[in-house]
Amino acid sequence: MTELLFMKDCYLTEFDAKEVSVNGNSVELDKTAFYPTGGGVMHDTGKLISNGKEFTVINVMKNSGKVWHEIKGGSLKVGDSVHGVLDWERRYKLMRMHTTAHLLSGVFFHEAKIQITGNQIDVDESRMDFNMDNFDRNLIDSFCKKANELVEKDLQIKIYSMKREEALADPSMVKLADVLPPNVPELRIVDIVGFDRQPDGGCHVNSLKEIGEIELTRLENKGKNNRRLYYKLKD
Repeated sequence: MTELLFMKDCYLTEFDAKEVSVNGNSVELDKTAFYPTGGGVMHDTGKLISNGKEFTVINVMKNSGKVWHEIKGGSLKVGDSVHGVLDWERRYKLMRMHTTAHLLSGVFFHEAKIQITGNQIDVDESRMDFNMDNFDRNLIDSFCKKANELVEKDLQIKIYSMKREEALADPSMVKLADVLPPNVPELRIVDIVGFDRQPDGGCHVNSLKEIGEIELTRLENKGKNNRRLYYKLKD
């Protein structure tokens, strides 16, 4: 089981670890700050340094509690000490995008009880799907405007643990339609203080002002009760 350092510190950019197993050109470390693809959010990239050599991390995947770092530039062996360095520019963009997804889903839910049915969080543009009955562009525009107003208020974001029973007793806690968090006794909560909180295992910024301005780039009607929203962020 890989220790996930980003769960405690989303701003950690470098770390030291040991290699514990190898699978082709992918390596497993005892701990990592690299976020693996999951929950609709793209993975981190960066490099691993060992014995004076640099290995580029091009993909990060999670499987059965193990995080695998796909590398190029050579090979590592079990027992090697490594120093990991994240591509911080990429990670920070993904953090901003991910927090924006929470903000938008919170607005859609609190304003109209609309839930998320899917998402894809990426660096340059992200998308979210909603179970919205009517394809009302004016309403969607108003929700995006509300989200930007909240950004200007610069609400703080806190991350903490909560007992599963307590979290799921609050129906507003789960915004993802038809999906509950994993069956674990404690859930990691991402709290946009004073506005919205959701169970989540990803990386987020410390305050909404870090997001920048949210730009709605396009909308798509994906069929019955499914509306797709694409967004970008302005610095």
